[in-house]
Amino acid sequence: MTLLELAGVSVRFGERAVVDAVDLEVAEHEIVCVLGPSGSGKSTLLRVVAGLQPVSAGRVLLGGADQARVPVHRRGVGLMFQDHQLFPHRDVGGNVAFGLRMRGSARGAYEAQVAELLELVGLPGAQGRSVASLSGGEQQRVALARALAPSPRLLMLDEPLGQLDRGLRERLVVELRGLFSRLGTTVLAVTHDQGEAFALADRVVVMQDGRIAQAGTPLEVWQRPASEFVARFLGFENVIPATVVGGAAATAWGKVQVPAGSPEGERRILIRPTGVVLAAAGLSCEVVSRTFRGTHVALLLRPEAGPVLEAECGLAGAPAVGDRVAVSFAPAEVVVLPAG
Repeated sequence: MTLLELAGVSVRFGERAVVDAVDLEVAEHEIVCVLGPSGSGKSTLLRVVAGLQPVSAGRVLLGGADQARVPVHRRGVGLMFQDHQLFPHRDVGGNVAFGLRMRGSARGAYEAQVAELLELVGLPGAQGRSVASLSGGEQQRVALARALAPSPRLLMLDEPLGQLDRGLRERLVVELRGLFSRLGTTVLAVTHDQGEAFALADRVVVMQDGRIAQAGTPLEVWQRPASEFVARFLGFENVIPATVVGGAAATAWGKVQVPAGSPEGERRILIRPTGVVLAAAGLSCEVVSRTFRGTHVALLLRPEAGPVLEAECGLAGAPAVGDRVAVSFAPAEVVVLPAG
C-alpha cells in the first residue's frame, strides 16, 4: 500500500526548476534513499514532503490525502537533520521527550516510552546525560530516538550520518536498517553517499538536475545504471563511445564482447573495474598508479589508445607503477548504456 505519493511535483526559484515534475511513490514499511550530487534537488524534495517548502506545481499525498493545506506539525512525519539540532539546554531524556510533550502526553506516560526508545537506539539509562557530553554517534542516536518518539507514519532523514567518520557510519547504517525493519518504519532518506544508501535502502532513487535519473533496488541500479550520469555518479569511470553489433562493441580499447541481448547501434558502454582483467595477451597498457584497497589493488592504466582505464586485481602479484600489462574484458562486467 502506498503511503507517500509525489505527483508531478515541481519547485521553482525564479526561472530555475530545483525540482522538476517528480513522480515518486513510497510504500508502507519501505526504506527509500534519494541519492544525488549537491544541487540535484534531493534535500528540497524532503522539505516539500515535510511541508517546509511550498510546491510550484504538483501534489503531495500522504495516505491518499492531499497535503496542500496541511501544516508541518499535522502531517505526522518525523524529520532528522544532518546536524541533529538537539536542544543543548535539555538533557537526553528531555530531548527525546520533546515531541511527546508537544503532543500533550502526560509525564508519567512518556517517561517509560523515552526509556524504551533509548534502549532501542543503544543508549539505555542515558536520560540524565547532558547532550554536550555525547559523542557524534551518540548524538545521532538521541536525534533518532527523538524523531521516532511521536511514532511518525513517515520518518525522513536528511544526510543523517554525514557528520560521522566512515567507520562509525558503516556500523550505524547496519543498525538503522535492522531497527527500521523491526519497527516497520517507513523511511525517506536523502544522502550523497552511495554506500550509505545502498546499505540502508530497499529502493534507491538517483536525482539529476531536479529530476529522477533512475529508481530501482540497490542491486538493479548498481548492475544496470540507466545512463552515463548514473554510472559516473556511482563511481564508474570506464565509460566510452562504442558501436555495438552482433554481440561485440567496437571501441577505442578494441573489440569488447557485450552480454547477450544488449542493444545495438551507436552507444556508450561501461566496463566495471572488476571486468578489466590482467591477461597473457590483449590490450597493452602502462600502469600509471596503484592503490591498496584492503581486499584488492586498484590500478589506473594508460592503454596505447583510448582514455585511461580503471582496473582491479588481487593483492598477490599486483603490477608496479611503470609496468606494462595486457588486459582483456569480462563480458559479464560490461553494460551497454541506454541511448541518450
